[in-house]
Amino acid sequence: MGLLLNGSMRSSGVTFYLKKGRMVARSARSMERRSNTREQFIQRQRMRNTVSLWQSLKWCKPMFTEHTTAYWGFLSLAARMPAVYTTKNMVYASLLMPGIPVSDGTLPPVGQWLDEVDGVPALLTDLTADRLHNGDQLRFFTATQQIHTDTPMVLFGVRNVEVAEMVEVEGKMALVGDDFADDMKGWALVHVSGKRCSPQQIVTRSTYYQQFTTEEALQRAAKSYGGLTR
Repeated sequence: MGLLLNGSMRSSGVTFYLKKGRMVARSARSMERRSNTREQFIQRQRMRNTVSLWQSLKWCKPMFTEHTTAYWGFLSLAARMPAVYTTKNMVYASLLMPGIPVSDGTLPPVGQWLDEVDGVPALLTDLTADRLHNGDQLRFFTATQQIHTDTPMVLFGVRNVEVAEMVEVEGKMALVGDDFADDMKGWALVHVSGKRCSPQQIVTRSTYYQQFTTEEALQRAAKSYGGLTR
């Protein structure tokens, strides 16, 4: 082929490599069973959930300004979340859980948690009005856990929130409404100033995802892929 190889190359389903100074060709398609150790399976399942989450979140155009791309920023931060185990037939499955990243930037994070204000469910924050300047935005992300033909899927939405929509609680800003009692939803309020944003994660009351984190869930999911290998 007129090539000097230090390693090997693949072409048209054939791998060419040097062996004792001679060019050798063999099929690039291995008939061996793909390795699927416990550690490999956990990582694949974590990535499967992460990619499915991103496929929905990306339409909200989230900001991850401290990374090469928003996608890689999301992947690196989502790697800290617990693995969830879904069977092979649950195509595009994704699970709502606390800590799903929706932004990353250099502005101070907005502390936020779920509670009540005068008996009404609320998303409370540590944001004060003096932290907002002319032109700043508050991007409000909503994550909803849905079930489609036995497959859990998370759908994201985003909109801008006006300061007038918020109430003041002990000098801090909060969003109030019955929606914040929904244990199949999650929320995050992102402070945006020009090309800068605050790093934020989803807060939620949801515990639905926990049934997919157990040893039983892992074994069930692994079996659907042909089982684990040593």
